[in-house]
Amino acid sequence: MVTNQPIGVIDSGVGGLSVLRALQQTMPHETFLYLGDTARAPYGTRSRETITAFVAQMTDWLEQKGIKQLVAACNTITVLGTDVIRGAHTFPVIGMSKGVDLVLQATKNKHIGLMATDFTVGTGAHRKEIQAADPAAEVFGVGCTKFVPLIEGNRFGSPELKEAIHEYAEALQAKQVDTVILGCTHYPFVKSYLEEAFGPGVTVIDPAAATALQAKADLEARNLLQTEGPGHSTICFTGDIQKGKLLAERMLNLETCDFQQIKLN
Repeated sequence: MVTNQPIGVIDSGVGGLSVLRALQQTMPHETFLYLGDTARAPYGTRSRETITAFVAQMTDWLEQKGIKQLVAACNTITVLGTDVIRGAHTFPVIGMSKGVDLVLQATKNKHIGLMATDFTVGTGAHRKEIQAADPAAEVFGVGCTKFVPLIEGNRFGSPELKEAIHEYAEALQAKQVDTVILGCTHYPFVKSYLEEAFGPGVTVIDPAAATALQAKADLEARNLLQTEGPGHSTICFTGDIQKGKLLAERMLNLETCDFQQIKLN
């Protein structure tokens, strides 16, 4: 492998664009190849076997493009897919960080909220990892099923989004949380709304920054970090490009990006 090979980034849809932003900020000279399977999103309601098959198709496509690293910018894929990826390919796989260190540094009362899909909450993965680091911590998960359709529908500022934010924030406020981890890559799109709803006494954490640091550390360890030249991202969707572009505008500098629609076998 050589430094100018691209970094692959996969997601079930557009949520991973929030992770791509963190990767760009952390590694500004890198070339990224983002693949969002928007034609078949969301993944959170699908079976393990189906998700594994979809992940295999995406990683096979990226392997053909010669990537030097793969970032699974999706919590569902991280929970279900990364072992399969690691077993089938030679490039390293970086899954989504759960932000444990960030959470434990931020919390004062050790009441931690988790906002995620029903699937991610149901796995208990965040609770297990946080409590392994600090058994005294309590983790309260809320499945935020209304967020993804509203975000992907570009319903920012809508009464429906405000109502959903109030509903989920109120459930966690009842548990007296002082820190909230965003366990779905879509949710950073509404982070500012969430911070407003929770107020200044609650820290809302996006673990994408920790994921990007893990990716950078891996490249540095293998002497593959690109340290010169302008960075660039090619963003590929299996579904409608225009819908993806509208959301990408909220996260990325489009002057450094180009967009493609692709088909997966």
